[in-house]
Amino acid sequence: MAGPCGTGSPAARWKRHIVRQLRQRDRTQKALFLELVQAYNRLLEKAELLAPFSEKLHPEPNDVTPATQQGPWEEELGSDSDQVLSPATLRVKWQEKKEGLQLVCGEMAYQVVEKSATLGALQSELEERRSRLAALEARVAQLQEARAQQTRQVEAQRSRNAAQRLAYEALRAHLGLQEAALRRLEEEARDLLERLVQRKARAAAERNLRNERRERAKQARVSQELRKAAKRTVSISESPDTLGGGIKEEAEVTLTLPAEPEFLASEAGEKWKRPFSFKKRRGHSVGGVSEQRYQSIPVCVAARLPTRAQDMLDAHLSEVNAVCFGPNSSLLATGGTDRLIHLWNIVGGHLEANQTLEGAGGSITSVDFDPSGSQVLAATYNQAAQLWKVGESVSKETLSGHTDKVTAAKFKLTRHQAVTGSRDRTVKEWDLGRAYCSRTINVLSYCNDVVCGDHVIISGHNDQKIRFWDSRAPRCTQVIPVQGRVTSLSLSHDHLHLLSCSRDNTLKVIDLRVSNIRQVFSADGFKCGSDWTKAVFSPDRSYALAGSWDGALYIWDVDTGKLESSLRGPHCTAVNAVAWCYSGSHVVSVDQARKVVLWH
Repeated sequence: MAGPCGTGSPAARWKRHIVRQLRQRDRTQKALFLELVQAYNRLLEKAELLAPFSEKLHPEPNDVTPATQQGPWEEELGSDSDQVLSPATLRVKWQEKKEGLQLVCGEMAYQVVEKSATLGALQSELEERRSRLAALEARVAQLQEARAQQTRQVEAQRSRNAAQRLAYEALRAHLGLQEAALRRLEEEARDLLERLVQRKARAAAERNLRNERRERAKQARVSQELRKAAKRTVSISESPDTLGGGIKEEAEVTLTLPAEPEFLASEAGEKWKRPFSFKKRRGHSVGGVSEQRYQSIPVCVAARLPTRAQDMLDAHLSEVNAVCFGPNSSLLATGGTDRLIHLWNIVGGHLEANQTLEGAGGSITSVDFDPSGSQVLAATYNQAAQLWKVGESVSKETLSGHTDKVTAAKFKLTRHQAVTGSRDRTVKEWDLGRAYCSRTINVLSYCNDVVCGDHVIISGHNDQKIRFWDSRAPRCTQVIPVQGRVTSLSLSHDHLHLLSCSRDNTLKVIDLRVSNIRQVFSADGFKCGSDWTKAVFSPDRSYALAGSWDGALYIWDVDTGKLESSLRGPHCTAVNAVAWCYSGSHVVSVDQARKVVLWH
């Protein structure tokens, strides 16, 4: 029986073995039946031979002398027998033998029938097995074909895997090269940045040195001119007739120049009585440079308390830290940890995007408009303050020099001077016209906020103290301790009161005329949410406003010290800063969940 496979395969061998076994079984069974058939045939032949003799043995009625009827068959029964059997006896014996032979023949015939039935059953079983064998051979062929197909697929997949492995190794090698190049570029960038910072620091130091030399030379020249003017004789005419005809009377006036200005020593040694000077310079003194100064016009007669949220926006990509109104009360600036400053217009009780100021090197912690509203100054976490011009999205100037995060940046009363405070325990004064640091004040603690007057700088610190600095004096003139780390300072528009917010969850109003704490504000539920929580005065100084950790706004009456109202609703996280516009009609609050809310 030939299979689909070659003669040398394992399947062909076991198939041939099965065929041989079946044939051997057929031969064995057939041999057994052949002997049985042959024996049966021999018995039939003997029966046919004995049939005539049995017929002869039947007795005839007239035959009574059996002794005379002996035939030749008696000799076959045994010639050695002594007596001769009678025919009846012989007939009985032959009958018995015949019956025995018939019985044996019947048994043998029954066995033949049984063997024939067994042989038929075996043949049917053999056919069934042959059919099953054919089905199995077909199934084996089908499985072998499927196995061959699967083998081909496996080989194809292995080839694809090998190709992908080669591509992966190539990509890994390329990635290693790119990472090495990236590391090299990052190192080069760090080196370039360090060199740039060093070069900028050297340039700033050289500029400061040149400016100091120029100032000293100018002061020396002014002093020399003053000495010459003091020694000069001036003629003063007391009659108007001398204008046309000459000098009728002369009076000699001698101007003397004091060696040192005495007011500096007196103010530095005394207790600070009146920290702010409200007299304006004429701008025509010898050695003084005339500078344009801006004073806010008191347009707010009485501030209105906010009662409801009028507009709400997700203004930034992350936490909003600072907010400030411009002098015209219609322009608003917000800054956040996404390093962006957004300018907004308030139109019809809604916030409309005006401009985005980009280029900040770190998170924005403070924003401020100059007195003219044309510039925006921001403190950032990249150890610098940056200056933008309204209408230009790129930073105009970067004030670098701090060695840690800059937490506050404020304009002075002019648009060309600013003050910054930092966590590096320094407060710096800046000349924005020449972009250099005019003075560095070393303090004893982190500076969280600053406010500025004409010649006074007030700083709030992490060591629970508020310090006063005179721009004309070399050291601190006064220290006011408060309970808790100072988070913000706000100066009233008349420069007579200072509002401080601290981590002891209180607001304090300090009367600068007598340098003492006038009011302390607190409320159930009010709690500062961070170290940079900002509180402000209303434009008319009638109210104090601050945001709490739970998103509520609290408003106190400055004169009575009572809590006027608390506003809840839009904010779900801590309020970082608040601002009250100069017209007194709107309040804006910002929180840690990117929201800016306009209140009316």
